[in-house]
Amino acid sequence: MRLFAGVLPPPEQLAELTHVVDRLHRLPGADGLRWTSRPGWHLTLAFMGEVDEELLPELRVRLARAAHRTPPFPLRLHGGGHFGRRALWTGVAGDLDELRLLAERADAAARRAGVPMDEHRRYQGHLTVGRGRADDVDLRPFLDVLHTFEGTRWQVGELELVRSNLPVSGVPGEQPRYEKVGGWPLEGAGGGRDVRAG
Repeated sequence: MRLFAGVLPPPEQLAELTHVVDRLHRLPGADGLRWTSRPGWHLTLAFMGEVDEELLPELRVRLARAAHRTPPFPLRLHGGGHFGRRALWTGVAGDLDELRLLAERADAAARRAGVPMDEHRRYQGHLTVGRGRADDVDLRPFLDVLHTFEGTRWQVGELELVRSNLPVSGVPGEQPRYEKVGGWPLEGAGGGRDVRAG
């Protein structure tokens, strides 16, 4: 199964983002982007790709340890950016050190459970809202709107394991479906920077 560890913003914060993305949809050139599905909006911490089911029990144990070592922390959706000319996203503000540490712990948990992970890169928290259909999409008007976005704060309290079900129908515009398959409360006391996940 195709899995990732992530953080899911609460409905109130997603509703705030919805208002901004609705504005983006009305901009000229919006049809040049493939907009992500709102039920699937999330912050990916560690993308694992295809994971053998036999690894799931150990992966669950190690992710639980990662969550146990991490305290709850504040975040808010904030601003926007892009990766190349293809991915348009909103960023996050708040306790970014704790967010990065949780991402590192989730990555380490997957590796120690035997999941082959991609080369480790410095984590940058973001929530993808759209992807360009071609390299010639001008993202500047969309970025101008996103740069003014300031969401309200929430307390991240759970590390989630999510299954990504890719489209299979062949229908244009069909989106992946996301299914939560595990969740662990953040229970750490704070102040530590131990990356180990068990």
